[in-house]
Formats: sequence, C-alpha cells, structure tokens
Amino acid sequence: MIDPVLLEISAEEVESLATGVNLVWMLAATFLIFFMHAGFAMLEAGQVRSKNVANQLTKNMLTWAVGILVFFAIGMGISNNVGTILGGGSGSSALTQFGVDGGYDMAEILFSAVFAMTAATIVSGAVAGRAKLRAYVTYTFLLAAVIYPVVAAMVWYAPGADAPILDSLGFADFAGGMVVHGVGGVAGLTAAWILGARMDKYNDDGSVNIIPGHSLTFAVLGTLILCFGWFGFNVGTAATVFNPESAADGVLELGDFGYVGSVAIVTALGMGLGALGASSVSLALNGKVDTLYVANGMLAGLVGVTGPTDLITPMGAIAIGFIAGAQLPIVFKLVDEKLKIDDVCAVFPVHGTAGMLGLILYPLWSLEGTAIGGGVISGGILSIEASAFAPQIIGVAVITIWTVAATAAVWGAFKAIGEARVTPDHERDGLDLAEHGVDTYPEFGGPDVATDGGYTDDKAIRTDGGEVNEEKRSSSELRADGGEPNDGELKLVTAIIRPDRLGAVKKGLAEIGAPSLTVTNVSGRGSQPAKKGQWRGEEYTVDLHQKVKIECVVADIPAGDVVDAIADAANTGEPGDGKIFVIPVEGAYQVRTGNSGQDAV
Repeated sequence: MIDPVLLEISAEEVESLATGVNLVWMLAATFLIFFMHAGFAMLEAGQVRSKNVANQLTKNMLTWAVGILVFFAIGMGISNNVGTILGGGSGSSALTQFGVDGGYDMAEILFSAVFAMTAATIVSGAVAGRAKLRAYVTYTFLLAAVIYPVVAAMVWYAPGADAPILDSLGFADFAGGMVVHGVGGVAGLTAAWILGARMDKYNDDGSVNIIPGHSLTFAVLGTLILCFGWFGFNVGTAATVFNPESAADGVLELGDFGYVGSVAIVTALGMGLGALGASSVSLALNGKVDTLYVANGMLAGLVGVTGPTDLITPMGAIAIGFIAGAQLPIVFKLVDEKLKIDDVCAVFPVHGTAGMLGLILYPLWSLEGTAIGGGVISGGILSIEASAFAPQIIGVAVITIWTVAATAAVWGAFKAIGEARVTPDHERDGLDLAEHGVDTYPEFGGPDVATDGGYTDDKAIRTDGGEVNEEKRSSSELRADGGEPNDGELKLVTAIIRPDRLGAVKKGLAEIGAPSLTVTNVSGRGSQPAKKGQWRGEEYTVDLHQKVKIECVVADIPAGDVVDAIADAANTGEPGDGKIFVIPVEGAYQVRTGNSGQDAV
C-alpha cells in the first residue's frame, strides 16, 4: 500500500491516477481479445477448402461489424435488464448504450462486447462451406442481441439485484469457459446439425469422406494468434490494477493483482497441456501426432481452464488442460462418425465440451478445497470442493439448453423458408464465387506477360526471369535443309509437369524464344504412385496428384525445340515428372489484330 501523504498528492489525484491506470489495463486487455479475431479468421480459413476461404474471412469481419453495433445498441441493455429481472432486483437499465458516460463505462461496454463477439465468431467455423451469408449474418445479429446477452445476464450482469441468478446458486464461470466458448461451441454444433453436412461428406452407407482444409499453415498461425490473445481473455479479466474503493479514499492499494500471476500460469499450463493431451490421444489412435489435433488441443486446453482460471491450482490447470485436449479427438470422431454432424472446424470439441468439462471438473482442484495427495503442487494432487459440483452442473445444463433451443429455432426457421443453405451448384463452385464473386487464389499471369503472343513494349524481362530471345523468334531465319519450322504448320505442345518445375520451364521456353503459353492447374494420375494423407488423424488416399498443364502453340519455332526445353527443365528423374504431347493445329485467329494462321501466333 502506498501512503499518498508521502507522495504529497491529494485524494482526488490518487483516485484519478487509479482510474487512469485501471482504464489503460482494461483497454489493453480488450485490444488483445479483439486481436483474437485475426486468429479465428486464419484458423478457420486454413480448415476450409480454397474455394471457400474468402467467404470464411468475410464472415469473420462481418461478425465484428454487425456484432459490435448490435451489442452496443441492444445486447448490453438486454443483458442488464434480463439479469436484473432474473436476479430478483428492481429498476431497469437503458436498452441502448448510447449516451452512457464516455469514460470508464464505455470501456467496460467495449470489454463486454469483445467477449460477445468471440462467442459469435466461433459459430462460423462449424457452418463453413454451405451456410448462406445472409443467414449467418442474421444469426449473428440475434446472437449478439439476445442469445448471448441472456446467458451473460444469468452469470455476470444483474445491476440492481444481489447477484445474477446462476451466480446466486453458486455457479462460477470467471472468464467465459461456458458463457463465451460453451455458447459458441454448442451453437455451432446445433447450427451444423440443422444445416446438414457438406456435399460428399458422407456416402450412402454412412461412411465418412475426409475433406482436408487447404492450409495447415493458416490453421497453426491462427492458433498461435489466439493463444497470444487469450492472455487478455483470462489475465485481463483477472486484474484490476488499483482498488477503486481505496483510491476513492485517497489510498493507492493493489486490486486483484494478488492472484494475477496465478491466472497467467494457469492459462499457460492449460495451453500446453491441451496440446499434449490431444497429441497423446492422436498418437494412440492413429500412430502419428496429427498437427491439426495439436493446434486444436492447445485451444481446447485454454477453453478448459478459462472458466475456472481464478479458482484452480496449477495442478488443476495441468489436469484440466490435459483432459480437455485428450477429449478432443474422441469427441470429434463421435460427432463426425457417429452423430454424422459436419462440424468443419471442430468447434464443439474445442469450445463446447472443453468448456463444460473445465467448469464441471474444477472442484477436484479448487483453491478452496481440501488438499489430498501430499502437497505435490500448491496443495496436493487433488484439492476437492465437493459442494461446488451441483451448481456447476446446473449452470452448464441451463446454458446448454437455452443455447440449443434458441439456435435451433433461428436456423430451423431459415431452413424452413429455404434461406439457410446455398444451392448445390453454389456449394460445388465454392462460396467465394457464389457469395462474393472473388477468386481467393487467382491463377497465373502478370502485367508484363504479352497474352497475344507479342512483346511487351519495353522488352521487359519476363516474370520467370528469362529474357525474350529475339533471334529465335525471327521467322525469316532459314533452316539448314531449306525447309520451314514445323513444315510450315502450327503445332500445339502440351506438357503435364510438376508444379514446382513451372518456373524453370517458363525460363527455358523464354530462352528459346517461345515465351507465350497458357498455364492451368490440373490433377491426374499416371505412373506416380498414390500417397496417403491425414486430416485430424483420419487417413485418406491421394491418387490424383496436383500438376500444371502448359500449352504452347508454335509456328516459327520448331516444336522439337519446345519439347526439348520443357523436358530439360521439368526433369527430376523421379516418377511423376509428367508427359509432353505434340498435336497439329488446323488454324489460329488473333482477336486483337484479326491475323490468322501463322501470323496469329
């Protein structure tokens, strides 16, 4: 405690200092939690197919854009009023937060809003690849306005009442293990169940087709961003730097920083043990440590310790984190293979069951419990608070029932009027094109590539680094035998090669004076043997290999030279290097100039 007399400052100055420091701390934690949206965007984008990436990113951005407005204008007011009514209090709060004091009160509303938006954005990962954008945005509106605020009202917000209704029963959820993550996970599972699975996910006999996401890199990057932001989630909730009550009396006294270190280590342990738990079960089930399970396990461990983060010992964080991670592969397989619910980003085992287990099991390692086990870590292997089990189970059950009922009503209504899901054609083509008209991964080409077979104005170096060989392009050059290249005919040279050899082939073609070509991404099979892949521990066969098809029509350059250039550049000496075909071309026509035949090429 700091004596203000020694600092020679007034009581009003002490209060201002305490308020300012507390406000900065709250806003810093808020900004960390907001940054978690970048993590969710990357995590979900990595777990969907490339044709749905832009749709997933758009949903994440619109979740915040719609949610912050709705929660500020409606949700926070609904939460306060419902909390007061359910808590048995009197009076009412404003339904909108417009006009609220622009200082600390507004910061608290923003802090509440980032929690609400976290619950909302979790749902997008479960319904990826088939939900209509308008349906998802409408659901986000209702979740931010009513569904989440009612849950928060039962646990956290009840101005004018002694305590929120579930809190008064003894239910504890410190940082949102169930209020935020449980709601998101349960809502996501419910919405995915109502929507039905993606096309081709399940065969007629019920067997599962594995649909891998397009980028593990994105998924892992998103995971680590979420882990970073999670310290704002837990530690930011834990701490108020200076006690506001003592500051009002002119005394600077540390607030909740007495246990902020414990919350930080519990968070870190949960994160690590979640990854170890998922890794262990993945290894036992599949014989390999699945990368995506490790990433999802880290998040499941964090969710597991988030609810009771201020209530458990470090031993509790180790145990709950490991259990939350270990249940992930098991619950995912149950949902995916037995219940036949297509939860694309595994939001239910990551956020749903992990949050439930953490809150229900925490009394086994409670700081308030009776130590058992000889003081291994902070009070024993176990530290049981038996009286806490019943309130925790009741609270988890009430929140689950409300979330399932509300979510099923909304998505069921969408489905009934045919507005829940995109058409089969749109789903097959991908939501990036159908919903947004964009191609997230445009194909090849650049501004300095002459698409009509001519040169760039400034004779620029091509994008592959090879320069146009002017001498090779001269059609006036005579062959030694007195004939013309290709016997005066047009030839189409088509090559199927490894994607990683494209740069070398482009350079080789440019060097012989044949820079004009068409490149297409293709897949196929030939002499290259099939491979085995894994996605969340499930093995699938890769017998259609990714290749690049190069097409080059030549007139004044011998087709044999083109074949030799491609073959030399594409050769690795391994099966799967590809094939080259030479086909006569009956005619050609250049759109821009009207030239035909050899002049068009």
